[in-house]
Amino acid sequence: MTKHSLSRYAMSLIYIAAGFNHFINPNFYLPLIPPYFPYHSAINIISGVVEILFGLLLIPAITRKWAAYSIVLMLIAFIPAHVYFIQQNSCAGELCVSPWAGWVRLIVIHPILLYWAWSSRE
Repeated sequence: MTKHSLSRYAMSLIYIAAGFNHFINPNFYLPLIPPYFPYHSAINIISGVVEILFGLLLIPAITRKWAAYSIVLMLIAFIPAHVYFIQQNSCAGELCVSPWAGWVRLIVIHPILLYWAWSSRE
């Protein structure tokens, strides 16, 4: 197994686990959804299903490129939630961190995740 395939499997497992967590612990995600989006419960469920689906589609070579591009788009779609979290002084529901951590999440971690997904398309 190559270093690249190990990375891809790790990313796949992370998205699958995160997707299932939307169903196991929805109260963690619901406060992160900005109030200007309607149907918070539906958004949470759809996000969970999509994360599981894209995580699974990263594994077969035939769907890998499509899954990687889709994860990039999904991560871009999550940016309003990151901005909203910062606007809420990095506190939403039970999740409260230092304001600098909210910025690090948006400016450092999110681009790393985008790059990781992009680099997994092959």
